Amino acid sequence: MKRGKKYQEALAKIDRQQRHVPLEAIRLVKQLSFAKFDETVELSMNLNLKKSATVRDTLVLPHQFSAEKKILVFAKGEKADEAREAGATHVGDDDLIEKIREGWLDFDVAVATPDMMKDVGRLGPILGRRGLMPNPKTQTVTFDLTAAIAELKQGRVEFRSDKTGVVHLAVGRVSMEPEQIAENVRAVVSEVEKRRPADTKGEFVQTVAVSSTMGPGVKIAVDTEQG
Repeated sequence: MKRGKKYQEALAKIDRQQRHVPLEAIRLVKQLSFAKFDETVELSMNLNLKKSATVRDTLVLPHQFSAEKKILVFAKGEKADEAREAGATHVGDDDLIEKIREGWLDFDVAVATPDMMKDVGRLGPILGRRGLMPNPKTQTVTFDLTAAIAELKQGRVEFRSDKTGVVHLAVGRVSMEPEQIAENVRAVVSEVEKRRPADTKGEFVQTVAVSSTMGPGVKIAVDTEQG
């Protein structure tokens, strides 16, 4: 992939092989940022996983950086009332299902009570390919709607390894304080390490790197207790 002049200039300023504690790495990312917009700071983790294995979960980052999400809840009766009181953007059942089947998708995350999943499952071809299908593994299929909505409003995010064993996740904006981004990085790395499969041999987290949207990657020492 051919990179532009500004990227090459930024790349020349760092040792790509050196590993830094999170705070040092974030400071470098901020220094190397050159875009005119507020770039996203992205974290990439290369995991030692078997081909059939997947690491997936959710967490609430210590420091939120994205706009408040539009939360849709599939629920009926008292649970629908609970969702509205908790601050969901859209609440409904068959009416929302039909609306989505007609092409409406003005929401960022969908939550459903377990009793709704039989009907919501019909939306699999639409919501599944967009990563919007409620799923117990991401705590978006639950009767505890108040807690789920509260966490989503606080910035709960999902991480999931891809087919090559890489977890890729946004952890901040360049405009944030480096200490805040570093704390988000440490939180993600710690949470991913807790999901190490029992049959994994050797190092589970092989490499960790951070970069801005347009900038080069900076490697982080796996031991994130420092910095």
